[in-house]
Amino acid sequence: MKIKDIREKTAEELNDQLRELKNELFRLRFQHAINQLDNPHKIVETRRSIAQVMTVIREKEIAAGEQA
Repeated sequence: MKIKDIREKTAEELNDQLRELKNELFRLRFQHAINQLDNPHKIVETRRSIAQVMTVIREKEIAAGEQA
């Protein structure tokens, strides 16, 4: 997912997406543990997406704090 697309979302959408990504990471790790994961690189991609979403959430928090 592109960072531009992430930045266009609202805080609520970002939190929902973060929850979904964390659930997906859990499933991927579980599949990897029982050797059913076809593409182990999906774990890396999911972790990166989680980091991007968390970064944008923090950026929005900082921006809101500066305006107050």
